[in-house]
Amino acid sequence: MPMLRKLLFALFGILFFANANAQQLHAHWMIKPVKVNDCEYDIVFSVKIDEPWHLYSIIPSKDGPNPTSVKFNKSDEYEVVGKLKESTPKTEMDPVFEVEVRSFDGEATFTQRIKTLKAGKITLKGKYEYQVCTDAMCEFPPAKKFSIDIDASDCKVGSVKLIELNNAADTLTDSLKTAVVKNNSATSKSATVSPFNSNEPADGEVTVDSPWWSIFLAGFVGGFAALLTPCVFPMIPMNVSFFTKQSKTKKQGVRNALIYSVSIIVLYVALGLIVTAVFGAGALHTLSTNAWFNLFFFLLLVVFAASFLGAFEITLPSAFVNKMDSKSDKGGLMGIFFMAFTLALVSFSCTGPIIGTLLVEASSQGNYSGPFWGMFGFSLALALPFGLFAAFPGWLNSMPKSGGWLNAVKVTLGFLELALALKFASNADLVWQKHILTREVFITLWIVIFALLTFYLMGLFKTSHDSDTKHLSVTRIFFVIISFSITVYLIPGLWGAPLKLFSGVLPPLEYSESPHGFGGNTMSPQAGTKTDDEFSQYIETNKNGIVHFKNDYDKALAYAKKTGKPLMVDFTGHACANCRKTEDYIWPDPEIVKRLNNEVVLVSLYVDDKRPLDPKDYMKVNWYGEEYEITDIGDKFKYMQETRYKQSSQPLYVILDHYEQPMSAPRGYKSGIPEYIQWMDEAINKFKAAKNK
Repeated sequence: MPMLRKLLFALFGILFFANANAQQLHAHWMIKPVKVNDCEYDIVFSVKIDEPWHLYSIIPSKDGPNPTSVKFNKSDEYEVVGKLKESTPKTEMDPVFEVEVRSFDGEATFTQRIKTLKAGKITLKGKYEYQVCTDAMCEFPPAKKFSIDIDASDCKVGSVKLIELNNAADTLTDSLKTAVVKNNSATSKSATVSPFNSNEPADGEVTVDSPWWSIFLAGFVGGFAALLTPCVFPMIPMNVSFFTKQSKTKKQGVRNALIYSVSIIVLYVALGLIVTAVFGAGALHTLSTNAWFNLFFFLLLVVFAASFLGAFEITLPSAFVNKMDSKSDKGGLMGIFFMAFTLALVSFSCTGPIIGTLLVEASSQGNYSGPFWGMFGFSLALALPFGLFAAFPGWLNSMPKSGGWLNAVKVTLGFLELALALKFASNADLVWQKHILTREVFITLWIVIFALLTFYLMGLFKTSHDSDTKHLSVTRIFFVIISFSITVYLIPGLWGAPLKLFSGVLPPLEYSESPHGFGGNTMSPQAGTKTDDEFSQYIETNKNGIVHFKNDYDKALAYAKKTGKPLMVDFTGHACANCRKTEDYIWPDPEIVKRLNNEVVLVSLYVDDKRPLDPKDYMKVNWYGEEYEITDIGDKFKYMQETRYKQSSQPLYVILDHYEQPMSAPRGYKSGIPEYIQWMDEAINKFKAAKNK
């Protein structure tokens, strides 16, 4: 498969360049400014390429090598004019990637025109990045920063000027025609966008605050839950006893059990990375906003929940499992590894739903770190008992015996799977805006599910595989308390309570049958907030009294110009959990509400809104190297986000001046109210300073 081969070459390149400074690079770059007129220069990047290496074009090939990229930092001393140009590459079928690619042999040139905005010495800064390959290997040198001084004393600009509005419009039009990104259809791979766009944001990377430890902890909890299922728990004493009896010494038994534990970790981490690699580093994130994918996952979780509740058993083909099990009898390190592999196979009916859910959630960041830490936490929780009980075999005597309580764990997981399945059904409903699974319906179903779980844990009814419950254990009583507390906590949500504990999981408050819950009233803008009669029909007010435009970028920009405020763009999604967290935990702060209502004009653009555009607004673009026609609202704003700001994950917040230039680095999801205020103030103050010049 081209994707798999590409992954293998990428992994080889990472290992090959672990010590990049000690390696001889095979592409040698020289940078020279060439004067066009008093205020314009062509920055020429000349590259000498060693034989038999190939350097690749700035235009990517689908499933092919990484394209060459050149980026200039944003500055008030100069502006980038037009797009990056390259010498003529050769186009041929590449035997390594098995796709048609554009590449250079021997030498290549890349040219970018810039326009100086003041007289005197100008310093251009930026970075370039590339990949070179032979027929046998590839190299991925790290991005190289550059700095060039230009004497622009002949340019009679006089002072720094903001770019003319019509120039910005021309730049956007050119960007829409020439941006090279992959097809962002519902099943396309995650955004690896073209690096060439003159609407370059301010310096600084957009960060998404999803710390590794939170993903690791979620995986660890999932692994612990899988450990207590009937598929896994009985295997602990069986496997540990095998190692201690077959080993000649205690030390050897401990060593073998530790190797077994490490094998479990390697298997599950590799599984997570392979699944992510096959679909693309951010594909599951892209799919997570797709209605059909969410509907499929809803049905899949319902099937798994039915299995957990005792309707049927999900098993892998017995011939395959038996074949893997027979290999474990060979002994040695490979025998231990295949024992771990057999554990993964026979426990699939219990671990499969947990792993699938974990991978989708962990991949929401659009990179490999989420699946790695999630699966590492999961496998560590699964592997720890084997290593610990092998080191301390006396602990086996204190372990609870297998019995009916294991089925109770499985049934409990079945109820939780049903509750989680509703989240995916809700995502599909939100994307389609059908208002079937509204907030009240969703909360009602959750109340019923957790109430039934409470009754089950109390022993008021049984499933098909349950044994009689003579008394409630202390552990079971604690779970009854938790389940019943969730049930009671959810009830006020039917009347508009925010239910912040489940922010990002429940449908938003605005997605209710009646405004903001049964008997709720539409929020009014905060005191002191002024609206405009000309634009009032386009302005909405959310649950926190924040006025904003929805899916109308042009009207919001016009209103920002009329009121003399910067435009704050909120790239969001109906199925975006982190977007709801920001809206529930950060935006309600009084200081932030004041700034959103009085200091900026806010527009929310929903990248997963699948409602159709007016046919006259259809756009034909080249997206990810393929011709694509944008016909719905979500794709329009998704395309805007990726081509302008080089990001595909939501939320993304950008504060712009009236010429659509960022006033500070775009911001992804990050917790922390003071930091959010600081970020807003930085952009607002910069806008005011530029306006007063």
